Amino acid sequence: MNSLLDKIGEWFKEALIGSITGNFQGMFEEVNTKAGEIASQVGQTPEGWNSGVFSMIKSLSDTVILPVAGMILTFVLCYELIQMIIDKNNMHDFDTWIFFKWIFKTFVATYILTHTFDIVMAVFDLAQSAINGSAGIISGSLNVTLAMDGLQAQLEAMEWYALLGLYMESAILSLCMKALSVCIFLIVYGRMLEIYLTTSVAAIPFATMVNREWGSIGQNYLKSLFAIAFQGFLIMVCVAIYAVLLNSTVFSDNIHTAIWGVLGYTVLLCFSLFKTGSLSKSIFAAH
Repeated sequence: MNSLLDKIGEWFKEALIGSITGNFQGMFEEVNTKAGEIASQVGQTPEGWNSGVFSMIKSLSDTVILPVAGMILTFVLCYELIQMIIDKNNMHDFDTWIFFKWIFKTFVATYILTHTFDIVMAVFDLAQSAINGSAGIISGSLNVTLAMDGLQAQLEAMEWYALLGLYMESAILSLCMKALSVCIFLIVYGRMLEIYLTTSVAAIPFATMVNREWGSIGQNYLKSLFAIAFQGFLIMVCVAIYAVLLNSTVFSDNIHTAIWGVLGYTVLLCFSLFKTGSLSKSIFAAH
């Protein structure tokens, strides 16, 4: 009778170990997958991320936004000319060279407006160059094989009742990790949607850049463009720090500490990713 109970206990223990190992392996692999997806997504330009959406945004900008920006530019240039004429003692001190200055400003403004998308893409190409250049230095991932080897040894030394509690704990944490993965997906893809929305109206703020009073609109837009482009670099740094922290936590002697460490650092990653947008805008003084 005791032999039968021992065999049942061993079978139950092996089943629990297999289930716990499966939960942890799935959780660790999902961590690596999401970290890799983040790194690959933020390193792409708007055109490379989804060419179909990019083509639609460019078409809308050329056919809808650009004519509106042209009207705004006409108003800004007329306003600029009036300001130049009356600026010198209400036309009492009048210089003809200001017309050449106005013609030069008109040429520069027209050139900027007709090359808006080229300028915008140049900003993202610059940011992508920085992101891809950092990928080889700050990339990292969790060593799943080494983590599972250490986990297996600890599980075999535990009693079945401890394994039962650990199984329930790992199942709950696995669900939490899936929910956090959805949050990470929303953050990364939400940034790309924000990029498309921002670039779709680029011609309008660019039309104001040559004027002293209205130019702050275009300057702030350009700062925002740099901020959202280099947000990808900050996201890469967050993922790199996350990978280093995981490797130092998972191989802990206490399995419960390792479990909650993985969950805690993943929550921290989500929070950090949410903060990258405001941090990037703060660095580039965009508002």
